[in-house]
Amino acid sequence: MAGGNDAISGILFLAVEFQLVLLCSRDLVKGQAIAVNKTDLTNVYRDYIACLNKQDWPKLEQFVHDDVYYNGQRVGLSGYREMLERDFNEIPDLYFNIQLLISDSPYVASRLGFACTPKGKFLGLHVNGKRVSFTENVFYQFREEKIEQVWSVIDKAAIEAQL
Repeated sequence: MAGGNDAISGILFLAVEFQLVLLCSRDLVKGQAIAVNKTDLTNVYRDYIACLNKQDWPKLEQFVHDDVYYNGQRVGLSGYREMLERDFNEIPDLYFNIQLLISDSPYVASRLGFACTPKGKFLGLHVNGKRVSFTENVFYQFREEKIEQVWSVIDKAAIEAQL
């Protein structure tokens, strides 16, 4: 009987091992699909930043959902575009420089660096044409390869320290 138990144990071990292989294979296929999505979102995000830097406003709708939210507020595509146009009007040399970019679909996290000269007030600070450097940490949630949610924090203390 001892040999019979060993055979049963061996069969059970093989069955468990086979299930693990199937699970790992399924997860690998999922992982590959996710990896493709991550690459796609990274490329989509880089193209979005290029669109902003070119101020190619008609192209913005390729990257931003009609019902986009910014820091918890629904602004919609038109409100988002108006915000960006206002930023470029108040900061003529505005340029988005990606310093760090991490993608975990459907999310993208980025640290953006800026060195610019706001014309007057910026974030409630009287910058008045002084060149300042600062960063923005921003998280995005994508849906259908378009930005649906934006959570942004600008390092205002870095600007204050330069004034």
